[in-house]
Amino acid sequence: MPDNEESSTIYGNIEIRNARENNLKNVSLDIPKRKITVFTGVSGSGKSSLVFGTIAAESQRLINETFTAFIQALLPRYGQPDADSLANLSAAIIVDQRRLGGNSRSTIGTVTDAYTMLRLLYSRLGRPSAGHSSAFSFNDPQGMCPDCEGLGRVSSIDVDALVDRDKSLNEGAIRFPTFAVDSWFWHIFTQSGFFDNDKKLGDYTEEERDKLLHMSEAKVKLSTGGGTINSKYEGLIPKFKRLYMSKDADQMAPHLRIAFEKIVTSAPCPLCGGARLNQVALGSLINGRNIAECAAMEVRSLAEFIRGIDEPALLPMLSALASRLDSLVYIGLGYLSLNRESSTLSGGESQRVKMVRHLGSSLTDMTYIFDEPSVGLHPHDIHRLNELLQQLRDKGNTVLVVEHKPAVIAVADYIVDMGPHAGRHGGDIVFQGDLAGLLKSGTLTGDHMNHHQTIKTDARRPTGQLSIEHATLHNLRDVSVSIPEGVLTVVTGVAGSGKSSLIHGCLPERYPDAVFIDQNLPRGSKRSNPATYTGMLDLIRKAFASANKVNAALFSANSKGACPECQGLGLTYTDLAHMDPVATVCESCEGRRFTDEVLGYTLRGQNISEVLMFSVVEASEFFIEPKILATLRAMDDVGLGYITLGQPLSTLSGGERQRLKLAVELGNSSRIYVLDEPTTGLHMNDVDNLIGLLDRLVDNGSTVIVIEHNLDVISRADWIIDIGPGAGHDGGRVVFEGSPAGLIGHEESVTGRYLRGHATP
Repeated sequence: MPDNEESSTIYGNIEIRNARENNLKNVSLDIPKRKITVFTGVSGSGKSSLVFGTIAAESQRLINETFTAFIQALLPRYGQPDADSLANLSAAIIVDQRRLGGNSRSTIGTVTDAYTMLRLLYSRLGRPSAGHSSAFSFNDPQGMCPDCEGLGRVSSIDVDALVDRDKSLNEGAIRFPTFAVDSWFWHIFTQSGFFDNDKKLGDYTEEERDKLLHMSEAKVKLSTGGGTINSKYEGLIPKFKRLYMSKDADQMAPHLRIAFEKIVTSAPCPLCGGARLNQVALGSLINGRNIAECAAMEVRSLAEFIRGIDEPALLPMLSALASRLDSLVYIGLGYLSLNRESSTLSGGESQRVKMVRHLGSSLTDMTYIFDEPSVGLHPHDIHRLNELLQQLRDKGNTVLVVEHKPAVIAVADYIVDMGPHAGRHGGDIVFQGDLAGLLKSGTLTGDHMNHHQTIKTDARRPTGQLSIEHATLHNLRDVSVSIPEGVLTVVTGVAGSGKSSLIHGCLPERYPDAVFIDQNLPRGSKRSNPATYTGMLDLIRKAFASANKVNAALFSANSKGACPECQGLGLTYTDLAHMDPVATVCESCEGRRFTDEVLGYTLRGQNISEVLMFSVVEASEFFIEPKILATLRAMDDVGLGYITLGQPLSTLSGGERQRLKLAVELGNSSRIYVLDEPTTGLHMNDVDNLIGLLDRLVDNGSTVIVIEHNLDVISRADWIIDIGPGAGHDGGRVVFEGSPAGLIGHEESVTGRYLRGHATP
């Protein structure tokens, strides 16, 4: 490939002039086309604002403008970025970390279309024939199991968990939250006239019990403040099934999901054995296997099975399916199976599944944009990712990558380092050029490229142990481990080795009080901010109310005190139909979000709008209220001292949102913390700060368990549990337990091999 200057002459640059999105400070930049450009910098420095909020947003907005007004109204809207100009853009393909989601009917096979190809194959080759490809679909009545309707599991209600027989209706005998005393549903039961509301359920006659639990519909009259209304009575079991068992538990509010999982038990369907399909589909075989058995195989094994089918007439179909499966193996997902539900994938796995559709694509002159594609990858697998990025570039595409890992930064043709710090102290380009220049630049990124944490040799002494015995979940092979208490334990191993199955799948049942901090990030919106998410705003409002002897609701931008013109947003939005809405600062409140009356009330000389503009560090100097200070300290501890209290969550990066979640959990009274890849989205400098936080948690008496690939975190562990040696069927056992120094000398451990190179660069 030509060098950067020659490439710019031939292909031109993506030209950005005076970008001001979020915290960007009039950033101007030329990005070489048909090259790999990596954007790095501390979390919150402006990388995502530049790449996703500016370049990607403008590319997608311009593509949408090529459609008719009618079609544009149906497409997602992308606002025009705050910049003077963007030029020489090409169509952008964004491969981000948003989870695939979906419900119980969405699987790896359906998302990648591999299962669609497999169904077509079985409709042609399966013997005895079951019919067309729809006959092998668990989402189609022709193919689904009639008992579980294609879900593979049947659910049943534990009546003793749903109702307390030692209580009356008035005492709250129905345990589900939406049936609590004084709720609407509770009033239907207590005003139906069928029951003595003070009679304990255990004393009910058979007829009363049947009416409570199983009665079909009946009309009843309910008393309200304005008189009576007609309503419908329905027994508790059919009502509960209709309202809650017809939807996916993952889509429920957290408090409802917790209660639901205590009441509803799920087990494999006895008819299909969890295969989801009817007996006709399951009886159709190719080389002795039915389609459900193929879907349950690891992708790498299924690829071998497909290549073993000798049918010249179907060679194009067989080749296409094998190629799709090989792509999954190539990007490090060979341990998955096609029947794995897509909602169970991590953000990193979701991102790599999305990559599959771009492998082998004939498109050129595209701009591929990746958001930390190394997330969830063991150092052993990163070389495959780098090869994919280079393949996309060599086919004539521009590749933009937001990334922190030195191994990925090292393959960049061009590097843009944002900073120097985060939030209002970031938003500038502190370096642009090649790797050699970065290493000499003196920036935080440049200084950390060859800086590693030292291997810990003075491990803490355990105060006890947490036991997991004979674990067999997923690929675990009768694993028993003792996790030391009072120390920092890191669980590591290649992706798919069984780390999450061991910790998330087995630990909660034995130790329900443990706090699990995973990668499910809080959703951002214009109205939610760090103060509301942490619950701190309620305390701030009470402090203002107490100081001014007024109602606390006045100090909510979503309630009584909100500016009536902008409804407390501080901005007014003008809807222009299919065109982008125009946002302007509210003329009435001048962006301060509250009425003049509310802004007249102060706390120690500051009004509520001024307080919400404080950074976490500034707020720590202002507040004297202990509970508010505790939350602020936790936010500062996780490296969020620079964000403002009223900053919309929608403007925070993924790493910032995850650390905000961590800050909330730090106030929990539990002494056991389990963190799932907490370095996700963190710059190398921020990783050092995170290690310091983990050390403080342990020193304060907590037990900290971290599932992690980051070699710096592994280096500072007191105890390591390495799962492997490979992924899927090749993993699922304990390869090593001991100190980081012991892991370095362990020959069988893949992690040990990379830690050894990390310790002696």
